[in-house]
Formats: sequence, C-alpha cells, structure tokens
Amino acid sequence: MSIAKRIGTPLSPSATRVMLLGCGELGKEVIIALQRLGCEVIGVDRYPDAPGMQVAHRSHVISMTDGEALRELIAREKPALVVPEIEAIATATLVEIERDGAGGHRPEIIPTARAAQLTMNREGIRRLAAEELGLATSPYQFADTLAELRAAIDGSDKPGIGYPCVIKPVMSSSGKGQSLVKSAAGVQQAWDYSQAAGRVGAGRVIVEGFIDFDYEITQLTVRALGASGANPTARASGEVETFFCDPIGHVQVNGDYVESWQPMAMTPTALQKSRDIARAVTSNLGGRGIFGVELFVKGDQVWFSEVSPRPHDTGLVTLATQRLSEFELHARAILGLPVDTTLRRPGASAVVYGGLDEKGIAFEGVAEALQVPESDLRLFGKPESFLKRRMGVAVANADTTDEARRRAKLAASRVRPVRG
Repeated sequence: MSIAKRIGTPLSPSATRVMLLGCGELGKEVIIALQRLGCEVIGVDRYPDAPGMQVAHRSHVISMTDGEALRELIAREKPALVVPEIEAIATATLVEIERDGAGGHRPEIIPTARAAQLTMNREGIRRLAAEELGLATSPYQFADTLAELRAAIDGSDKPGIGYPCVIKPVMSSSGKGQSLVKSAAGVQQAWDYSQAAGRVGAGRVIVEGFIDFDYEITQLTVRALGASGANPTARASGEVETFFCDPIGHVQVNGDYVESWQPMAMTPTALQKSRDIARAVTSNLGGRGIFGVELFVKGDQVWFSEVSPRPHDTGLVTLATQRLSEFELHARAILGLPVDTTLRRPGASAVVYGGLDEKGIAFEGVAEALQVPESDLRLFGKPESFLKRRMGVAVANADTTDEARRRAKLAASRVRPVRG
C-alpha cells in the first residue's frame, strides 16, 4: 500500500519510518513537520546533539560520506524514505541502495538518488542546466590546479572568463570556499581559500563570470501528487505535478544567506521565465519534494544559478509567510499528500549569528526581540557557536516586504549570543 494512503503509529510495528540524512536547522523543521503527520523519524548526522537530533525519535552519528556505514544503518533501521538534508553524503551509495537495496531492504530516496548525486557537485548540476537543458547561466569553466584556474580566467586555448569572476569549490555549501575576484592579484588567495574550505578538502573548482544582476531569488518549487486535491485523476495515477511558491528575494554575503523576504516583486516576464527554468530543472531531477532553485534576475532576463533538492535556507521566511512552510510542503510532498503553496502574508527573515567561538552559548535579548510587532524567533540549538555560524533566525510579517524586512532585522539585532 502506498505511503500516501496509510501512515502508521510511531515506535510500533506499523510505523512509517523516515530517515533524515543531516540534522541541521532545516532538517529539524522537516522532522517536526513529519512527526506532526504521524511519522517515526530517525535523525543522522556527523556530530552529536545536532538540532534535528534533539527532536527526532532517535538518532545516529556516522561519517555521512562513509558509504558502508550509511548502507549498514539503512539496512538496520529499514526506513520507508531516506531524505538527504545536506549535500555531503555518500551519494554513490544512495544510487546503489535505490537500485539494489540495503540488506534486503529497498527504501525510496528523496527526491531521487540521481538528484542528490548531481546537486552535491556543482559541475554535475551546471552541466545539466547549461549543456543538456540549454538554460541561461553565467559563463563558466572548471579547474583542478592553480595553473588551470589562471588559464581559465585569462584564456589560453579558449577565451577566458575574465574579471570580475567568482571562484567556488565544486563541492561546498553556505558560501564556504567562495570568492569574488576582481583582478589577477586575488587569484592565489581565492585558490587557497577554495582548497581549505571545500566540503571534501582540496579539489576541483568552478570559475564563473560575474553577472551584473539587479537581484537574486529563490524559486521554491514543489513536485507533489494532487496539489490541493484539485486533480484526483493525477493522484490516482501517481502523476507528479509541479507547483510554485511566491518568489523569495534574498541577500547573500560571500555566498551565505543573510536575509530573505517574500514575495519578491518581479516583472511578469521575469517571473514566468524563472518558473520555466525551475520546472525544467526539477522535472529532469524527478521525484517528489521541494526544491530551492536560485536564479539571477536583471530586468526581464533570468539566469540559472543553483538548485537544492530539499528545503532552502532562504525559505526559512516561509515559517511566517505561507499557510504551509517549505518544511511542511516537503513533508507532505514526500509522503504523497496534497500540498498548498498559498502565501498568507508578506514577511521577511534575518539571520542571528553566533558572534563568538564557544560551546554551549546562551542568548540574551529574546524578550526584547519578540517585542517587535508580528515577529518570531527560531533559535536552532546548535551545540557549538562560531563567529559567523547561523545560530538562529528572526522572522516577521507586515503589510509590505520593506516593513517586514525592517522588523526582522530589528528583531535579529536584539538577540545577543553570550558565553553560557
């Protein structure tokens, strides 16, 4: 029987078990959403006491890139669904498990093992978007050495990317290892940073031409069965449909999200192009769930940047703006349940940083932050703080996104991390 028709009781033989691979702040919200729908959730991460582990029914600590450890755990827990929440996972093992199972058990990988594998590596998803789907992207080249990087920028056997340009490890997240380089003098430093901060250590980089965009957005895209029940024929046949949330505007600094707001004002042409691009990419990746598609926009022009086959950090704003947050949409979609992408009220989010390097910090100013009209907080409960680590987020609503942004930033500014 399909999961969409039957959800069992947690911690019983009938339980519908879901395994989250990654238990950060986004995974924590997905776990809560799944539990509200009656699922038994197993959290997995590389370090103990991660935010999602604090609310999961049970949890495990393993090296997420250790394929054998991952296979053994899936065989032991026998989840119906395996849901990657981060990129740094043994995705080749997920492909094998999706095809052959693990210890006689064959779970569904969300959205698909191929999607997880392609999006873990910027090279895979960029080549798919630009070379297979023919979507507009920034000009790009790949390099494995400093000499190759200089040649890619300056040009040798083919035209170079030129300056300014953006250099990123092909495997990293949240802006780690990313640099904007404006002249040849900055290449060495950018290369060194990419090698030190990449997700799996030293390795390949992508160098991209800088796009002079007006703004950037996240187009949250949901692939689900039967949306709001409006198409019962599609539900009965198991046909997956595509639905869109209102576009989310965001500001990133060094590749890491600082604030976001919804809805983002766009021209009708740019909005349609954004959704066409998002539909093309997510349809190719397949499966069910929510995807965060990042796009650059200038006037009516739109360029594809990246895609995450899971809830997106900029989508934390949906905790305040939508009837169903991106986490609830993801939970419903992967279970085969109807979804609703209705915007309830304009809103914004602003990041609360750690501010210091310390274990077990405390927060002051929470009461003052919540005095801001229509505001709310999520303090993630991460066991260790770093100066620029995201430790929480403030969200706020208002009649306009401008006022919501002001409120969210004000609320975030009043939260003061201190030594515990």
